[in-house]
Amino acid sequence: MIADKNTVKKLIPQDYPMIMVDGLLSNDDDSTISSLTLSKDNIFCGGGFFHEPGLIENIAQTAALRSGYMAFRSKEIPKVGYIGSVKKMAIYNLPYDNDTLTTKVSVITQLMNVLIIKGEVRVDSKLMAEGEMNIFLNN
Repeated sequence: MIADKNTVKKLIPQDYPMIMVDGLLSNDDDSTISSLTLSKDNIFCGGGFFHEPGLIENIAQTAALRSGYMAFRSKEIPKVGYIGSVKKMAIYNLPYDNDTLTTKVSVITQLMNVLIIKGEVRVDSKLMAEGEMNIFLNN
Protein backbone atom coordinates (compact mmCIF):
# COMPACT_ATOMS: atom_id res chain seq x y z
CA MET A 1 0.00 0.00 0.00
CA ILE A 2 1.33 3.42 -1.00
CA ALA A 3 -0.97 5.52 1.20
CA ASP A 4 -3.19 4.60 4.13
CA LYS A 5 -6.47 6.20 5.25
CA ASN A 6 -4.81 9.13 7.04
CA THR A 7 -2.55 9.99 4.11
CA VAL A 8 -5.40 9.60 1.59
CA LYS A 9 -7.38 12.29 3.46
CA LYS A 10 -4.54 14.74 2.73
CA LEU A 11 -4.45 13.90 -0.99
CA ILE A 12 -8.12 14.42 -1.90
CA PRO A 13 -10.35 17.48 -1.51
CA GLN A 14 -13.30 15.52 -0.05
CA ASP A 15 -13.96 15.30 3.67
CA TYR A 16 -16.07 13.11 5.95
CA PRO A 17 -18.75 11.88 5.29
CA MET A 18 -17.98 12.04 1.54
CA ILE A 19 -14.66 10.18 1.53
CA MET A 20 -15.08 7.13 -0.74
CA VAL A 21 -11.44 5.94 -0.86
CA ASP A 22 -9.30 4.86 2.09
CA GLY A 23 -6.16 3.41 0.53
CA LEU A 24 -3.87 3.96 -2.43
CA LEU A 25 -2.70 0.54 -3.56
CA SER A 26 -0.75 1.42 -6.71
CA ASN A 27 -0.06 4.23 -9.13
CA ASP A 28 1.84 4.49 -12.41
CA ASP A 29 1.74 6.62 -15.56
CA ASP A 30 -1.39 4.91 -16.87
CA SER A 31 -3.47 3.81 -13.89
CA THR A 32 -4.23 4.11 -10.19
CA ILE A 33 -5.75 1.52 -7.86
CA SER A 34 -7.54 2.48 -4.65
CA SER A 35 -9.35 0.60 -1.93
CA LEU A 36 -12.40 1.33 0.18
CA THR A 37 -13.55 -0.82 3.07
CA LEU A 38 -17.27 -0.27 3.43
CA SER A 39 -19.20 0.03 6.65
CA LYS A 40 -22.87 0.40 7.46
CA ASP A 41 -22.38 4.05 8.45
CA ASN A 42 -21.26 5.02 4.91
CA ILE A 43 -23.78 7.54 3.54
CA PHE A 44 -24.24 5.43 0.38
CA CYS A 45 -24.93 2.20 2.30
CA GLY A 46 -28.48 1.13 3.03
CA GLY A 47 -30.44 -2.08 3.22
CA GLY A 48 -27.20 -4.05 3.44
CA PHE A 49 -25.71 -2.69 0.20
CA PHE A 50 -23.47 0.10 -1.16
CA HIS A 51 -25.59 1.90 -3.76
CA GLU A 52 -25.00 3.23 -7.28
CA PRO A 53 -24.10 6.86 -6.45
CA GLY A 54 -21.39 5.57 -4.12
CA LEU A 55 -19.87 3.41 -6.85
CA ILE A 56 -19.73 6.40 -9.22
CA GLU A 57 -18.28 8.65 -6.50
CA ASN A 58 -15.70 5.97 -5.67
CA ILE A 59 -14.45 6.02 -9.28
CA ALA A 60 -14.33 9.84 -9.28
CA GLN A 61 -12.45 9.94 -5.99
CA THR A 62 -9.95 7.37 -7.23
CA ALA A 63 -9.23 9.82 -10.07
CA ALA A 64 -8.92 12.63 -7.48
CA LEU A 65 -6.57 10.46 -5.43
CA ARG A 66 -4.47 9.93 -8.56
CA SER A 67 -4.21 13.68 -9.16
CA GLY A 68 -3.48 14.40 -5.51
CA TYR A 69 -0.77 11.76 -5.27
CA MET A 70 0.92 12.86 -8.49
CA ALA A 71 0.88 16.49 -7.32
CA PHE A 72 2.32 15.43 -3.95
CA ARG A 73 5.16 13.54 -5.71
CA SER A 74 5.88 16.61 -7.86
CA LYS A 75 5.66 18.94 -4.85
CA GLU A 76 2.79 20.82 -6.49
CA ILE A 77 -0.65 21.84 -5.27
CA PRO A 78 -3.25 19.29 -6.46
CA LYS A 79 -5.81 20.49 -8.97
CA VAL A 80 -9.46 20.15 -8.03
CA GLY A 81 -11.44 18.12 -10.55
CA TYR A 82 -15.05 18.38 -11.62
CA ILE A 83 -16.98 15.60 -13.31
CA GLY A 84 -17.99 16.86 -16.74
CA SER A 85 -19.74 13.70 -17.88
CA VAL A 86 -20.27 10.06 -17.04
CA LYS A 87 -20.41 7.72 -20.02
CA LYS A 88 -20.96 4.03 -20.59
CA MET A 89 -21.58 3.47 -16.86
CA ALA A 90 -22.73 -0.04 -16.07
CA ILE A 91 -23.61 -1.27 -12.57
CA TYR A 92 -23.55 -5.06 -12.49
CA ASN A 93 -23.84 -5.76 -8.77
CA LEU A 94 -24.16 -3.80 -5.55
CA PRO A 95 -21.45 -4.55 -3.00
CA TYR A 96 -22.47 -5.55 0.50
CA ASP A 97 -22.03 -2.91 3.18
CA ASN A 98 -19.02 -4.73 4.66
CA ASP A 99 -17.12 -5.47 1.41
CA THR A 100 -13.78 -4.01 0.39
CA LEU A 101 -13.76 -2.35 -3.01
CA THR A 102 -10.74 -2.26 -5.28
CA THR A 103 -11.08 0.45 -7.90
CA LYS A 104 -8.86 0.91 -10.92
CA VAL A 105 -8.84 4.16 -12.87
CA SER A 106 -7.04 4.07 -16.21
CA VAL A 107 -6.23 7.22 -18.14
CA ILE A 108 -7.65 7.03 -21.65
CA THR A 109 -6.37 10.47 -22.60
CA GLN A 110 -5.45 13.82 -21.12
CA LEU A 111 -5.59 17.00 -23.14
CA MET A 112 -4.64 20.14 -21.27
CA ASN A 113 -7.02 20.28 -18.28
CA VAL A 114 -9.41 17.55 -19.44
CA LEU A 115 -8.86 14.01 -18.22
CA ILE A 116 -10.79 11.08 -19.70
CA ILE A 117 -10.68 8.00 -17.51
CA LYS A 118 -12.12 4.52 -17.38
CA GLY A 119 -13.00 3.15 -13.96
CA GLU A 120 -13.61 -0.41 -12.78
CA VAL A 121 -14.85 -1.31 -9.31
CA ARG A 122 -14.35 -4.86 -8.05
CA VAL A 123 -14.94 -6.89 -4.92
CA ASP A 124 -12.29 -9.58 -5.01
CA SER A 125 -12.31 -10.42 -8.73
CA LYS A 126 -16.01 -9.74 -9.30
CA LEU A 127 -16.76 -6.66 -11.41
CA MET A 128 -19.33 -4.44 -9.70
CA ALA A 129 -19.30 -1.39 -11.98
CA GLU A 130 -17.42 0.19 -14.85
CA GLY A 131 -17.63 3.35 -16.88
CA GLU A 132 -15.90 6.41 -18.26
CA MET A 133 -15.73 9.97 -16.98
CA ASN A 134 -14.59 13.27 -18.39
CA ILE A 135 -13.01 15.25 -15.57
CA PHE A 136 -12.12 18.93 -15.84
CA LEU A 137 -9.14 19.96 -13.73
CA ASN A 138 -9.12 23.45 -12.25
CA ASN A 139 -5.89 25.44 -12.79
